[in-house]
Amino acid sequence: MLTRSDETVVDCLETWSAIDAVGVSHAGFKDVGVDIDTLIELNRRMLASGATTYLEVVSTSAEACLQSARAAVAIGVDRLMGGTQVAEILGIVDGTGIEYLPFPGLPVGHPTLLGGGAELVEAQCREFAVQGCGGVDLLAYRATEADPIALVEAARRGTPGYLVVAGSVSTVDQIDALRAAGADAFTIGTAVFDGSFSPRKGHIASQLRDVLDATRG
Repeated sequence: MLTRSDETVVDCLETWSAIDAVGVSHAGFKDVGVDIDTLIELNRRMLASGATTYLEVVSTSAEACLQSARAAVAIGVDRLMGGTQVAEILGIVDGTGIEYLPFPGLPVGHPTLLGGGAELVEAQCREFAVQGCGGVDLLAYRATEADPIALVEAARRGTPGYLVVAGSVSTVDQIDALRAAGADAFTIGTAVFDGSFSPRKGHIASQLRDVLDATRG
């Protein structure tokens, strides 16, 4: 994710140019931090590089979440993640080809934290699948009431779709644990921008190469 502290970095176009050759095949951004015209161009460049693209909702009000869904349609991303207004958002993206992956649990605030336990997460994931969602966007490492890996395992039991763990992933050990728990993917942004994923390396491209190496086990 070309994001830091839950906002798209203002130099996102230059950043993508700097990492385009690394081989990232899944990339995304938030709809806050830069204007929509910039996001349209960023998405175009990502798609031209062969990447699957994502917009993650971070808005806290219901109407703002729906506006983010409309922005996803205007931008033309492949997958929309986040939000809890499932029926309304599915209606907005209907017919566009955009897959929707809502938040299970009880997301609150910005940067977003996640309330709720494993039982709730599993039940909601099952409901989302019945409604036609392509998967879920789980804020496991933002959990305030449950063990992150227990939430991932619960979400895996609940959804047959694409299980993405978003937020606060910053170490190889976390990536290994997510793989073992059944996650299909995770988002990472701040940890590569602040250099904390590979503290001895200075360039974002080097950080991302190490992230990609970690995903390969």
